[in-house]
Amino acid sequence: MPPKVKTSRKDIISASLGIIRENGAQALNARAIAARLGCSTQPLFSNFESMEQLEQDTIGAAYDLYLGFIAREVKSGKYPRYKAFGMAYIRFAYEERELFKLLFMRDRRGEELPPSPDFEEAVRMMMSANGIDEQTARLMHTEVWICVHGIGTMLATSFLNFDWDDISDMITDVYQGLRARHLGEAKNK
Repeated sequence: MPPKVKTSRKDIISASLGIIRENGAQALNARAIAARLGCSTQPLFSNFESMEQLEQDTIGAAYDLYLGFIAREVKSGKYPRYKAFGMAYIRFAYEERELFKLLFMRDRRGEELPPSPDFEEAVRMMMSANGIDEQTARLMHTEVWICVHGIGTMLATSFLNFDWDDISDMITDVYQGLRARHLGEAKNK
């Protein structure tokens, strides 16, 4: 009798990410994952307490992939560190459209939203670069992020397609405009 093949958590999450990439988050279910792995649904529920837990772990794996985009963009040195975060977000939206939708375009009502490491790091960079307090940095970063998210959403949904140099210029324009406004307000207090 041939040895029984063990399906690991990593295999299951990898299959889940593949299904989402190809067909969107709505296509993720136990049968689809089992079919992709060539097994029954039993290994899924041996490795995960529930389908909800598998989905949460898949979201965590997608977020780790997104953080990899940030690390690569920062390491490339093409942009200042803060801007590299925004460019990585947009590149993730363009290259991993369905994973971007899963992470950043799903209904999150009822979810507890803990601070994300990338957001908190961006706030610290904003404070350091501009000599502003945390509250102002959070507001300023949120305003920049709204612009970045809009560009990412347009790319992820194929609503519009922009040239990367134009995207870079847009982010700079928004950042510099917000910087002038917030630093001007800080001086006038």
